[in-house]
Amino acid sequence: MQVWTSIDQVPRDFASVVTIGNFDGMHRGHRRVISACVDRARKRGVAAVACTFDPHPRQVHQPDSHMQLISPLEDRLSAMDAAGLDHTLVIHYDRSFYSLTAREFVQLTLVEVLGAVEVVVGEDFRFGKDNAGTVETLRELGREYGFDVVMVADIISPQGRRWSSSWVRELLDEGDVAQAAYVLGRQHRVRGVVQHGFKRGRKLGFPTANLSEGIDGVVPADGVYAGWVVRSVPNTTAREFYPAAISVGTNPQFGGDKRTVEAHVLGRADLNLYGERIAVHFVERIRAMQAFDSVDALTAQMDDDLRQTALVLGIGVSGRVDPDAVTAN
Repeated sequence: MQVWTSIDQVPRDFASVVTIGNFDGMHRGHRRVISACVDRARKRGVAAVACTFDPHPRQVHQPDSHMQLISPLEDRLSAMDAAGLDHTLVIHYDRSFYSLTAREFVQLTLVEVLGAVEVVVGEDFRFGKDNAGTVETLRELGREYGFDVVMVADIISPQGRRWSSSWVRELLDEGDVAQAAYVLGRQHRVRGVVQHGFKRGRKLGFPTANLSEGIDGVVPADGVYAGWVVRSVPNTTAREFYPAAISVGTNPQFGGDKRTVEAHVLGRADLNLYGERIAVHFVERIRAMQAFDSVDALTAQMDDDLRQTALVLGIGVSGRVDPDAVTAN
């Protein structure tokens, strides 16, 4: 998939089927819309194109909300590529763009730049200045400018809710990463650069890869999770997956006040991840975060966390490691 960050990069005399959206998290509903776009483009013999926005409109219009994206742009684009799109136009979302009326957006972007012969959108699609444009507005403009409009119906879950980014955020705020994965169609993950911590876990036999600054993605509720640490293999597109027990919180046992994500790779004392940008995938919540009466009680619980993590991930049980065997420095 080719990514354009400016309309100037789009070839002239271009023809396409276009879909439009934020696609934050690229959940099942998003993938259904994009799949329809790709199918329609293949039938028409033109390119399948998505228009998405960076930053997210809510981050621009409601900066005090401090909204964190479910997944960073790189993950969103990777998922869109996997969905079969030929191109994605990343539109910089600022005043010059959100001031466009619905008609101006259609004419300047969809018609004159992307040569849309068909536009595929979801039921809740809104566009143009003040979100005044609806699906019906798009259909009216389509008749005028010569493109068709396809509306893809929402997917309704067995719980009676439509698949949405808002639902994913609610689930992550509750720590229900397993249900979030069901809505997303994949495990939720965050990314960040591994930094030095206080190394308390190492002294107890649980060395961790610590993410605290600049984490990309919504960090789920405080607690202990089973999951995976994923690192890139240098100079390749390959990835290495390591089973991990993941702690999210402020470390109340030691009076911490800074929220971090700490991942202990089961059974490994030889990993040096400092300075690497890694992904942490969340599979299932093991328990809530809590403080214990003693360090011994804490380590006993952590031993059980490792057993529960191994059970969730379907791997052999690994105990704590020898602190003197840890090679990372």
